[in-house]
Amino acid sequence: MDVPGIRVGHAQRIGDGWLTGTTCVLAPDEGAVAGVDVRGGGPGTRETDLLDPRNLVERIHAVVLTGGSAYGLSAATGVMEALGRNGIGLTMGEEGEVVPLVPAAVIFDLKRGGDFTKRPDAAMGEAAYDAAVAHVVGEPVREGNVGAGTGAKAGGLKGGVGSASAVLPDGTTVAALVVANPIGSCVDLQTGELYAARFGLPGELDHLRRPRADQVATAVRLAEERARDTGLRYGMATTIGVIATDATLTKSQCQKVAAIGHDGMARAIRPVHTMFDGDTLFTLATGERDAPDPLAFHALLEAAGDCVTRAIGHAVLAAETVEAAGIRWRSYRDAFPSAFA
Repeated sequence: MDVPGIRVGHAQRIGDGWLTGTTCVLAPDEGAVAGVDVRGGGPGTRETDLLDPRNLVERIHAVVLTGGSAYGLSAATGVMEALGRNGIGLTMGEEGEVVPLVPAAVIFDLKRGGDFTKRPDAAMGEAAYDAAVAHVVGEPVREGNVGAGTGAKAGGLKGGVGSASAVLPDGTTVAALVVANPIGSCVDLQTGELYAARFGLPGELDHLRRPRADQVATAVRLAEERARDTGLRYGMATTIGVIATDATLTKSQCQKVAAIGHDGMARAIRPVHTMFDGDTLFTLATGERDAPDPLAFHALLEAAGDCVTRAIGHAVLAAETVEAAGIRWRSYRDAFPSAFA
């Protein structure tokens, strides 16, 4: 939300077999230049070919991040229909004849609430869109167990939604919103420290401490026991997100920003980009500021990678313990209380 014109809305359902949700990242009404980079071996996506720099369309109107695996891609239809009713999209003819362009990516969270059939649909996508439209400027993005992060897990702990931003010396803003749901761990299993904590801005994550050894040992043991008892050591996962900036960028530059964002993901998750993850990052450029020169673009890339790393850290820190379908996913805060000063 620190990038002017970008709005975020969440919708989710919890209980009665549900533990999933959808997040809508809205561009300004005129759209935003966009790019994407898909690195995981098991992606679930929609309209990513549209963002290839070789292809025609320059701007998109929203990005949907959602649970539900491939089923959840239908949430993007709800966002598309809502945009179309409001006359927002690629003009195709007479007034009101528009085609909204809404790429999407999914995480795997099927049956985490207990019922395999309870997953996001077009109605949930529209609810996330409505929440984005209603988001009050100046209010922070909700993090943790919301939207697409509702049913997320991060290795052996609860995952969720996280966000981070930075302002460059020239005034350019870069921000990232990430749904952390990796097979890999966001925590150093030897020390219990968040990998992302090493990359915070001054004062941002300085309150974190190395947790006690007994809490680390307990966390590792519980994760191993759950994997053995449930067979969940492996299974589909995925971390997805959106990087946004107010700079003027080309589609090719947006694609490069998304690619560098994956470097930030790799600093916060180990292992990352596995065959069980569909790791995908989008980039949106609103064009409110001038195009950067090569050195300024380099600084933007560096900030984008760092924002992704920090956003994953915030996702894990904001997540709350959840018990569903007979499984208790502990939050980082509950697993490592000694990590907090």
